[in-house]
Amino acid sequence: MARVIVDVMLKPEILDPQGQAIARALPRLGFSGVAAVRQGKRFELEVEGPADDAALAEVRKMAETLLANTVIEDYTVRVEE
Repeated sequence: MARVIVDVMLKPEILDPQGQAIARALPRLGFSGVAAVRQGKRFELEVEGPADDAALAEVRKMAETLLANTVIEDYTVRVEE
């Protein structure tokens, strides 16, 4: 069994109000030095068998179909070692 990670983030040209809210809150909580925040999602998938090209292609299809809204979000797929 292999663990495959899908990270989903808003595309750079899409406004991220949650990230902006976090960035504004950090100084109020005593944190400094953060210029910007982008908020995203992380999915961990346990796939049966090896994480070969066929399995990763299937995970990419899952990401495009369900996990990410590809109109406004980008995603990356990687195998966790």
